[in-house]
Amino acid sequence: MYKIQNLNKIDEKGLQLFPADQYKINSEFTDPDGIILRSYKMHDMELPSSLKAIARAGAGVNNIPIDKCTENGIVVFNTPGANANGVKELVIAGLMLTSRDIAGAIEWAKSIKDKGDEIPAIIEAGKKNFAGHEVKGKTLAVIGLGAIGVLVANAAQAIGMNVIGFDPYMSVKAALKLSRNVNVAPSIDKLLEDADYVTINIPQTPETKGYINKERIAMMKDGVKILNFARGGLVNNNDIREALENGKVAKYITDFPDAESMNLPNTIAVPHLGASTQESETNCAIMAVEQISEYLENGNIINSVNFPAAQMERHDGARILIANKNVPNMVSQITTILAGADVNIAGMLNRNCNDIAYNIIDVYRPEVNQEIVDKLKNIDGVFMVRILPKK
Repeated sequence: MYKIQNLNKIDEKGLQLFPADQYKINSEFTDPDGIILRSYKMHDMELPSSLKAIARAGAGVNNIPIDKCTENGIVVFNTPGANANGVKELVIAGLMLTSRDIAGAIEWAKSIKDKGDEIPAIIEAGKKNFAGHEVKGKTLAVIGLGAIGVLVANAAQAIGMNVIGFDPYMSVKAALKLSRNVNVAPSIDKLLEDADYVTINIPQTPETKGYINKERIAMMKDGVKILNFARGGLVNNNDIREALENGKVAKYITDFPDAESMNLPNTIAVPHLGASTQESETNCAIMAVEQISEYLENGNIINSVNFPAAQMERHDGARILIANKNVPNMVSQITTILAGADVNIAGMLNRNCNDIAYNIIDVYRPEVNQEIVDKLKNIDGVFMVRILPKK
């Protein structure tokens, strides 16, 4: 029986995919096999020794201590693309909000609600104060062509915008989905120099924090509009404040307001609504549950942010899962121990990502004893060994 601790409210359509005869779900577990969460901040949380996997029902994982999890052999999953359409739709709405002062006009209209029969005349006289521009024919720069960025680029192109994208790490899968009418810039400066609008759609990491800063804003044309529906820290608040005050940036819209950005001039603060649709929450929950259960039951890794992707069909016997430092001679040491214990290998998969290697080894035995496990754990560089008995 697997124990799953839910640190946030997770959509029931996802949780129902955990078979009741194999899983127990409780927010109070102190010894869970897996954790499923949304925005709960885990950095100050003690990781129980029982914990094998964490699934984030969403794309961003900055609320999870990734390095600490890796050191403890805990696989961290996210759900890229599950909420992509919800975010895409809000980015398109952001284009309209920054182009035409819709938010300001609505607030002004509310202010005259007590004027009675005078309202139509006041509206006609005052609407000129909220005139804006159409996005058709304007240039949109899309930073990041992942699941969300591709949808944004395609949608913007479909409403008549000239769209240019930039992503030095674009996957083949994303490239195949990108409209042929979307141009891809060779560098960030080429992307930004002609843009009327800039939307940032990349993950926040130590390397990308403050990605939109004074230097990159200087590359943009005067009066540019910047959209941030990715993560608040991707934009340097001090630098964009200066640009907003001197008119270099005409409008800034962020889905991640904080004490600083709420007080920036010419800024629209949206209260983190990008993935706040019922469809997104359901899709994220389903994907998170499927990934964590596939790992716990079969050791297969799909959409992990700290371990390599690895999938292999089960054979009839037990399955050995080993994570180790990605250094030479590891596979040889592992197979030598198995051969010395007369364990015959039915199938083996070795995958690596940066400093981490992950092995799935199926053997003909229905079980693997503790002596073999201890020998595998004692190999210098091995930091996780799991045994899955015959299914």
